[in-house]
Amino acid sequence: MKDFIIPTDMDMGTPASRSTKTVTLTIDGYDVTVPEGTSVMRASAEAGIAVPKLCATESVEAFGSCRLCVVEIEGRRGTPASCTTPVAEGMIVKTQSSKVKKIRKGVMELYISDHPLDCLTCAANGDCELQDMAGMVGLRDVRYEAVANHFEARNTGGDANPQFIPKDDSNPYFTYDPSKCIVCSRCVRACEEVQGTFALTIEGMGFNSRVAAGTASDDFLASDCVSCGACVQACPTATLQEKSVIELGTPERSVITTCAYCGVGCSFKAELNGDELVRMVPYKNGKANRGHSCVKGRFAYGYANHADRITAPMIRDKITDPWREVSWEEAIGFTAKKLRDLQAKHGQQAIGGITSSRCTNEETYLVQKMIRATFGNNNTDTCARVCHSPTGYGLKTTFGTSAGTQDFDSVEHTDVVIVIGANPTDGHPVFASRLKKRLRAGAKLIVIDPRRIDLVKTPHVAASHHLPLRPGTNVAVLTSIAHVIVTEGLMDEGFIRDRCDWNEFAEYAEFVSDPRHSPEATAMLTGVDADELRNAARLFAKGGNGAIYYGLGVTEHSQGSTTVMAIANLAMMTGNLGRPGVGVNPLRGQNNVQGACDMGSFPHELPGYRHVSDDATRAVFEKLWGVELDAKPGLRIPNMLDAAVDGTFKGLYVQGEDILQSDPDTKHVKAGLEAMECVIVHDLFLNETANYAHVFLPGSTFLEKDGTFTNAERRINRVRRVMAPKNGYADWEVTMLLANAMGAGWTYTHPSQVMDEIAATTPSFANVSYELLEERGSVQWPCNDANPDGAPIMHIDGFARGKGQFIITEYIATEERTGARFPLLLTTGRILSQYNVGAQTRRTDNVVWHAEDVLEIHPHDAEVRGVNDGDWVKLASRSGDTSLRATITDRVSPGVVYTTFHHPDTQANVITTDYSDWATNCPEYKVTAVQVGKSNGPTDWQEDYSAQAEKSRRILPAAE
Repeated sequence: MKDFIIPTDMDMGTPASRSTKTVTLTIDGYDVTVPEGTSVMRASAEAGIAVPKLCATESVEAFGSCRLCVVEIEGRRGTPASCTTPVAEGMIVKTQSSKVKKIRKGVMELYISDHPLDCLTCAANGDCELQDMAGMVGLRDVRYEAVANHFEARNTGGDANPQFIPKDDSNPYFTYDPSKCIVCSRCVRACEEVQGTFALTIEGMGFNSRVAAGTASDDFLASDCVSCGACVQACPTATLQEKSVIELGTPERSVITTCAYCGVGCSFKAELNGDELVRMVPYKNGKANRGHSCVKGRFAYGYANHADRITAPMIRDKITDPWREVSWEEAIGFTAKKLRDLQAKHGQQAIGGITSSRCTNEETYLVQKMIRATFGNNNTDTCARVCHSPTGYGLKTTFGTSAGTQDFDSVEHTDVVIVIGANPTDGHPVFASRLKKRLRAGAKLIVIDPRRIDLVKTPHVAASHHLPLRPGTNVAVLTSIAHVIVTEGLMDEGFIRDRCDWNEFAEYAEFVSDPRHSPEATAMLTGVDADELRNAARLFAKGGNGAIYYGLGVTEHSQGSTTVMAIANLAMMTGNLGRPGVGVNPLRGQNNVQGACDMGSFPHELPGYRHVSDDATRAVFEKLWGVELDAKPGLRIPNMLDAAVDGTFKGLYVQGEDILQSDPDTKHVKAGLEAMECVIVHDLFLNETANYAHVFLPGSTFLEKDGTFTNAERRINRVRRVMAPKNGYADWEVTMLLANAMGAGWTYTHPSQVMDEIAATTPSFANVSYELLEERGSVQWPCNDANPDGAPIMHIDGFARGKGQFIITEYIATEERTGARFPLLLTTGRILSQYNVGAQTRRTDNVVWHAEDVLEIHPHDAEVRGVNDGDWVKLASRSGDTSLRATITDRVSPGVVYTTFHHPDTQANVITTDYSDWATNCPEYKVTAVQVGKSNGPTDWQEDYSAQAEKSRRILPAAE
């Protein structure tokens, strides 16, 4: 495919105006028509006239400090800064008069007089705006002698220069060199306006002004900086510079692609020298991220070249044997024979597969196609089983579609936001930055979470209400909010009568109006103050556009599906659907978990969420694939493991998932894998699941393939090959090799052909093609004849199912109960620097921030157990135990403890149970009864596990 070349990536200097009214002015003799509110600088840029600038960049508001962009305007005195001057009808601007040229040259002389002239050896050589502007204004000499300066370590007398500050290289990804700082404040403003962390400031005055990260004793690593890279991106010089550019040189070409971490789906420019990746730069025209990034997408791509990566296929007869490297031909032949032999011996249903939410839509489609058409059964599942399967069930039941309703731009129009069971600043940081920007502009926030997440109180943002509910009581809290809205008459009756089934609502209203659902009645159960809940309910119902964003703290419960439906009820009763600023928005955890679900990864659904029992749907695929498909749903992941222990399920193909670390009740997962006769792991590294595998097929990173990802807002984004696969094949090609070895006869030569097949069989993707994505950049499904441009907002005129359906949401307590033996409740989550099971991020410098999982415990609970901060503690449940270090914090409430699951040394899921959502089998990760006690270090189980893992990862030398 051709390189993506549109639209322009030019920095226009100031943000675009959103006004629909236009004005016409004259710039250097040319008539220019632009939206009202546009700056003179941007208007000039749009006319193709470049105005010199240093403090201006379009990612932040105009500042007007550098004075390099001055212009003359007919009828006005002086020389105003073009970045801070808005256009006016009939305005006549001169950008190149002799007067402004003289001023600019003089300003540039002052900048250069206190700047090291080491351009040839500077890391920003060829990519330095100061250098470019000096050339643009025609600076050829400097009249001022640098007597007092900031860039020489010693003065002419050999004494230490008190103005000199050494380079700060504490951050693993970039350096801060104060000697090259021109104090333009772009980094400070980017940290404030784009990221919203407020970690940077300008300290000192006048000649002594410098950028500072925190207090005088702080370096960048010790400061509040979250390493999003916004400051580096904004810096016009080498003051803030990527270490990769310092080491590898200025990149000379770029490819637009999509990040392979969380469900935000940020667009990036992968910048290279030849085939060597130098840096990832957020793409300003990416519609999901709008030019912003987080530490993972911006910097944590080094895992692609990590020494742990396996690039040759490996096989072994028993899991106690060492691995043996073989050719692709031998590995594929060995695998195909094993699987066919198992089916011949144990039946067609004896094998299955798990698709990856980290792989592309095309690759996921092919895996489920291989299972259905080549294996001959529906034993396919995906990681959404253990994260957002309740989203699919709940939203399809209430709205008729299994996805969120809005695009990310919608948050800019919201007035009241509910964040429930999500921690966006850690799990979806780029979206969190956009949310915080809206909150700073005046929107109100309600947080429903057992922990005091950062959004509850962060610089210039504070939640109006935090409802710190007891884990497992989501349904009770949401039903109580609905009780307030209904009993106080705050619902949108017009919307309900027009868009929903009124009789169903009347039944639901009768249910929630019962006094047993009042905030006062539920307070003892939920732990939420009744007045606080009532005020939160009133705010959401009366506050204007109301949007709900939720995460795994909603879905990973025994009532996950019920909670999703309760959220949908809340949106429908308040009329918060079908327009910008509102909606129900699941924050998907992995880069393509939405796409994996869209592509038919569940055992009961073909692509497009159509049930396998539907004859007409099966007929579409049977005609195209040339095989008869099974009409019965296959096994879910928990069912596969149960069947393996029972002796009826014998073979499993796992692409890009690590179920031994990510799935609940680790001992049960281990037992299931041990009982199988052929486990195939298709991944980048020998992950935890590979400890029990017989075949390892090396995978390819997102940098090494073409395809598409679908993010949390249903946006289909292109993934473009940046470099050749180190293993020789993209993942879709590996799947095709195996399918063909089992008799499939596939002939794909490019993923675009797979997308064409998806479009031909899946109504919501009917008009999607690589040609459309090259033209548009991205598109949100449904994209078909009814929605030729895609659908940024769903359910505008009606719901996909017709009328919105209200569902009775009766609270049913989980069977996982605390007691004298296990008196605390454990809940789990993520941290900013790490991703999922950590397979990628643990193999980058992100471990500087999070080298191990820790247990958060309230000071009261720690004190009664004699636990001090940093102590080893034993965390035990009915399922198992593990040890990790304690962090004492009041982020969690008394009686609640919290940990992450990023590190296999901890194996946090040995603690979690096999209780799950009643509708989807999504595990109840968020509620586990536990006890905490002091420990001397890792448990016997951890040591045994580590020893087994080390033994399992032995690899024979190639010659053997």
